[in-house]
Amino acid sequence: MATHIPPAIAKIAPDGNLTPRQARHFMINMLKRRVRSGTGSSQEFSHRRTATNPWPDLRPFLQSIDWAIVGDVATRAYMPERMTKDLDILVHQNSKDAVLAKLQQAGYQIIEQLTIPGYSLRSPESVEVDVLFRNDTWLKDALNQPAHDSAGYPVISLPYLILLKMDAQRAQDWADVSRMLESVLKVTLTPISTYVGYWRCKPCFH
Repeated sequence: MATHIPPAIAKIAPDGNLTPRQARHFMINMLKRRVRSGTGSSQEFSHRRTATNPWPDLRPFLQSIDWAIVGDVATRAYMPERMTKDLDILVHQNSKDAVLAKLQQAGYQIIEQLTIPGYSLRSPESVEVDVLFRNDTWLKDALNQPAHDSAGYPVISLPYLILLKMDAQRAQDWADVSRMLESVLKVTLTPISTYVGYWRCKPCFH
């Protein structure tokens, strides 16, 4: 099934692939005008936060490691939950050996190394968990101060999640950004605008 490309993005790049400059300008313009939520049932739905899809609870195994959920599962903390096939977590590159060892001790099996820094693992319940590694200058702060979803799982906070989705630049990521910003509080826009500034200097991003 083809991924829906938001009209605002398709107008700039029909295939959904924005250049870094286009992405930065798109985000800044979006933040300035801030899409307003609807009324009635549509508004109620956009503000709904659930954690009905079952995902492995990694908290007992990773207590001594800073980590947070990212990717599609993380979006349920900021917009209505949707189905996705795997759980993505982010840890610092320096914690690579420790996190893999702890998960393997808990019965997780390494399936393969990913094309980006990280590994795909299978839980004892056969759930796919992707462990991603980065060493960005902002990563320590992001992992030290996570948000939490309705299940209480640590989720990367919204400004950093938007930053990661800008970096990925898939059409689905732009659609997620648009939906998350529909219900964001105005007070949240300032930190989001600040982190969009990282896009102006891609070497600072890693």
